[in-house]
Amino acid sequence: MKINKIKKKYKDEWVVAEILKEDDLGKPTDAKVLAHSKSRDDTYKALKKAKDKYTYHFYTGEIPKKGYAVAFYDFKRLFILYSKAG
Repeated sequence: MKINKIKKKYKDEWVVAEILKEDDLGKPTDAKVLAHSKSRDDTYKALKKAKDKYTYHFYTGEIPKKGYAVAFYDFKRLFILYSKAG
């Protein structure tokens, strides 16, 4: 399933997906959903079960408001989103 379709189908949820295809820059474009939940903690169980798979763990909701910092780790790269308080 395409990543944009996953984001629409599981709106405002945490998703664990096995990456099936990436673009030239290494960004996931196609994946198989392994688990999804409103609670991030629920998806950690699926991550443990999928330890031998190339996975993508992400939130499909709105990025935090200005003034918050968030870090995501996907086992290949560390993504940090930072919004400086105004």
